[in-house]
Amino acid sequence: MRKLPARYATVLTPFILTGVMTCVVSGISTLASLGFGAHLVLPWMRAWALSWLVAFPLMYFMLPVVRRVVSLFVHER
Repeated sequence: MRKLPARYATVLTPFILTGVMTCVVSGISTLASLGFGAHLVLPWMRAWALSWLVAFPLMYFMLPVVRRVVSLFVHER
């Protein structure tokens, strides 16, 4: 399998991280709202799409800021 160049890691990391995170959180939220059943999947997918649409750009642009803030509290290696 061919791999992407390392420079893509800065985009791929928040893309995958937000995809997983928003899937789980929107699933839990939708389940809590609607209960378990066949009617759960479509609202969950809509909620997931919308939340991912917001979360990915937010994470992409905020990650460098968060790293700087974290560096104020931890020792560098």
